[in-house]
Amino acid sequence: MNISEQVAFVTGANRGLGRHLTLELLSRGAKVYAGARNPETIDIPGVTPVKLDVTNPQEVAAAANLAKDVTILINNAGSSTGASLLEGDVEKIQLELDTHFFGTLSMVRAFAPVIENNGGGSVLNILSVLSWFSGGAAGAYTAAKAAAWALTNDLRLNLYPRHIRVAGLHVGYMETDMTAGLDAPKSNPSDVAKMAIDGIAAGSFEILADDNSRMIQAGLAGGVSTLYPHLS
Repeated sequence: MNISEQVAFVTGANRGLGRHLTLELLSRGAKVYAGARNPETIDIPGVTPVKLDVTNPQEVAAAANLAKDVTILINNAGSSTGASLLEGDVEKIQLELDTHFFGTLSMVRAFAPVIENNGGGSVLNILSVLSWFSGGAAGAYTAAKAAAWALTNDLRLNLYPRHIRVAGLHVGYMETDMTAGLDAPKSNPSDVAKMAIDGIAAGSFEILADDNSRMIQAGLAGGVSTLYPHLS
């Protein structure tokens, strides 16, 4: 795929990885729609800001109706409530699922016909190393990302015959506002954005953006005893 010939829609484009993805697409010559709940916070010249809360069906439908020339959809919008599955507020757990699972699904259902009508293209879902692994905290986020991984696998099979490639990007902590209070190794979101767009251009189905994601993926075959040796 020649990125310079594409039209992309990025959700959660006003900050964090979404902002870097938008900048990377622009640097390669793509036209970009930048979705955000508060579009006035988007300060990137050359993009088309779009008011979008992915949990709002009316705003999702309006976005798809506006951006009828899209060939790439990047589902980046996220939430991180820190809620525990056992003790957290159910409303916060529901928000995580509404954002990462139902919000992503809603966007794909709205934009798949658009992309297909434009001759095909790509969908990239921003997942996480926590799609595969839980650290025992923030279980709502982990569960929502795991659900989004399952969603990605299913949509990949169903959209491939319609000339739409569906990819998932797995990454650990990045230097963003969301992880500002964490003392842990973090990736540069600009580097992750470059890998993500390289993956779209190459037609990749899965993009592993850091060593942690590669290590956890390799450990999946070993089962619980490999991923959680302290339980043995």
